[in-house]
Amino acid sequence: MSSKHSVAVIGAGMHPWGKWGRNFVEYGVVAARAALEDAGVAWTDVDFVAGADTIRNGYPGFIAGATFAQALGWSGARVSSSYAACASGVQAIASARAQILAGLSEVALVVGADTTPKGFFKPVGGDRPDDPDWLRFHVLGATNPTYFGLYAQRRKSVYGATDEDFAQIKVKNAAAGVHNPYARYRKEVTIDEVLSSPMVANPLRLLEICATSDGGAAVVLCSLEYAKRHGIANPVTIDGISTVTPTFPNAVIEMPNFATDSWSSVAPNDLTFRASIAHAAYEEAGISPSDVSLAEVYDLSSALELDWYEDIGLCEVGEAEHLLRSGATTLGGRVPVNPSGGLSSFGEAIPAQAIAQVAECTWQLRGQADGHQVEGATVAVTANQGLFGHGSSVVLSR
Repeated sequence: MSSKHSVAVIGAGMHPWGKWGRNFVEYGVVAARAALEDAGVAWTDVDFVAGADTIRNGYPGFIAGATFAQALGWSGARVSSSYAACASGVQAIASARAQILAGLSEVALVVGADTTPKGFFKPVGGDRPDDPDWLRFHVLGATNPTYFGLYAQRRKSVYGATDEDFAQIKVKNAAAGVHNPYARYRKEVTIDEVLSSPMVANPLRLLEICATSDGGAAVVLCSLEYAKRHGIANPVTIDGISTVTPTFPNAVIEMPNFATDSWSSVAPNDLTFRASIAHAAYEEAGISPSDVSLAEVYDLSSALELDWYEDIGLCEVGEAEHLLRSGATTLGGRVPVNPSGGLSSFGEAIPAQAIAQVAECTWQLRGQADGHQVEGATVAVTANQGLFGHGSSVVLSR
């Protein structure tokens, strides 16, 4: 499947996730070199470098495109650097795709990497009382898991989710992550082990909340003509990318906000913000959710994965628990979700994670995901989300 929006993914690479305590550039360079080797492309043949930024690693992190280009060796390639919190990776991919589709680039390298602090993410230093992200920590004391817990409580209250459902998501993803050589956590767990782990943000326990991690990911994109000239007859293609923002009124609180938009005079939209993200990617690719073979979604918590089942159209609203319990989203099921192990197994390396989702989908569609392969996969979708209304979704096919 391809569309007028399609570009080829001819290389994918990662640096293993963990807590390595080294410069983020090292992780990005390892991932980039792996992606270039996978593509069979020389670094000097890359004419565009798109970096996904990290705000925790000094000025080099804010100009990731140039930082990685310098580390790989100045070659005269053009660069871009994108920051959109957890959506940074797809913003960088979208930048590279636009250059290719415009005829301004033939082959592009997209790289993201991060070195993260121990414990919760916190706001950038300094006093900024007009910054909602600063305020939610300093006024509300609302760390990220606070929001995750509120979303989980809503899921229980509105749709009848149970603690066992949340635990089962972790069990499912951990079982897949065991077989992923890039995952940080490679150990199976039981429902009892999940439910006996310490409570962090009621009802979510320690094993149900993703960690902060170091890691890196990269992909090599090119035009379909370039792929053909280089003997790649049937490449994985990116057929749709969504970077949508919410449409007023946004009727569900999104981190870091304290409240929703008012809809006293305007009715809520048919689609919530999260549901609109993948919907836009499907429209661009010309497919529907029923075409999807597998999905990589943004499981900041085990409970949040259930929301994404509905948001990416795998089931109707309120039916995610039934879909989970049926086994459909498990490896071997009708539409496996997070066969990589998800953030549950990786943790968050913010600028890398959306790129890592695309890398995983590329390997799945090639049939190269040893030990956690979705058999017969032909279409994959990713879903992610960044602070302040950054949508992130990619549709890939082969």
